[in-house]
Parts: sequence; structure tokens; C-alpha cells
Amino acid sequence: MTFSDTQASSPILTISAVGKTYGEHQVRALHDVSLVIVKGEFVSLMGASGCGKSTLLNVIAGLDSASSGQILFEGKDVTKLSDEQVTELRAKKIGFIFQFFNLLSTFTVEENVALPLDLAGILSSSERRERVLEILTRVGMAERLKFYPAQLSGGEMQRVAIARALVHKPELIVADEPTGNLDSENGTNVLALLKDLNKTLKQTIVMATHSEEAGAVGDRIVRMKDGLVISDSKN
Repeated sequence: MTFSDTQASSPILTISAVGKTYGEHQVRALHDVSLVIVKGEFVSLMGASGCGKSTLLNVIAGLDSASSGQILFEGKDVTKLSDEQVTELRAKKIGFIFQFFNLLSTFTVEENVALPLDLAGILSSSERRERVLEILTRVGMAERLKFYPAQLSGGEMQRVAIARALVHKPELIVADEPTGNLDSENGTNVLALLKDLNKTLKQTIVMATHSEEAGAVGDRIVRMKDGLVISDSKN
């Protein structure tokens, strides 16, 4: 799906004049950020460390709340939802990929990937096993089903993390520096996998990265500096 194709699609996220301040001294991490992200887009949020891209990603994903402005997720105003409603939205609609994988060390690959399904209480045990195997096959990790994270390489752990993010079939994937903890070969492989998921499954992805190579995988690059969007262009 190209950028021009997605323009005809419906927005999944509409971000209007969003600001974020922290602490007693009201340090501003985001300054009136406005963006529209449509279904099926792969958007790269780019900028140096401290530019606000991870903060924006956290606000988009409901891991943090905006101090001002409005965020519409599929037309619903997230800023007006209760904590419980935001938690439910994340559980059902959003998948997360983190730089440091965040896999549970005492859980097998299968158990880590099944966790979002278990927490959401959806599907029967047999259906969950089938779904987990399906997505692990998709990311090339089905043979590691019973392995523990300590038995995996960094690239393998990130593939498991991607499978976990996808297993509940979310509307949106948010990825925070997904290649930042990987060597160049594994990083390239993970980016190729994300691009394939975007193209074949029409999965909407918003990825924060400081890497020009990683950012180039997106259909669109949104550059940030000092909590501001300074450019927004198709790739």
C-alpha cells in the first residue's frame, strides 16, 4: 500500500494539538502536535534522543496521557476515556513492540506470545494455542515454541516480541526503537518483517526510531525536534 493509496482510507488516529508536560516545573515534552494516521500506513517517527518521539508514541498507545489536545482512535476520543476504558482499548486494539523486548524470562516463547490473549480472556485454550502457532509460524519462530528467552538470540527475541504484538490482531502496532538493541543483520531482518506485515496484512504501524535506515522502511516520515513536528512527508 503506497502513501497515495492510504490517503483514500479512513483515519485510525487523529491527533490534534497534543501537548505533554512533566513534573513540578512543567517540562514540556510535546508541543501542540497534530497528525492524521490512516489505516494501513507505516509511519516512521524520527528524531534524536529526547525529541519527543517516544513520548508521542506512549501517548498514542495510551501508555501515557496527554496534558492537552485531543486524540481520536477510530473516531473515539481517547482523552475522555477512563483508565479502565483505555486499558481495554490497549488490550484489544493496540500491539506493542519495545526496544528491549520485555519478554518474561520464566515464560516459554509460546507463553509469552499467548499473554495478550490470556489477559484479554478471549478464545478457548485450543484456539489460543492455534493462534499462537499461526503467528509464530508467520514470524519464523514456530520451532522455538518451547524455548525460553535466555535460549534465544536478540533477533529471535524481537521476532517473538513482534508475534506477541500481533497475536490479538490489533488495529495498530506501535514500535519504539525495535532495532535499537540489535546488530545490523538482525535489525535489517526485523525491519523486513515489519514491512512485510504492513504490506501483506495491511497492518498499521507507527515506529519511533533515530535510525535513517530504519525510518526509510516507512511509507511516511514524521520528523520531530524539541517536542515539535518539524516535517511530515511521504517516503
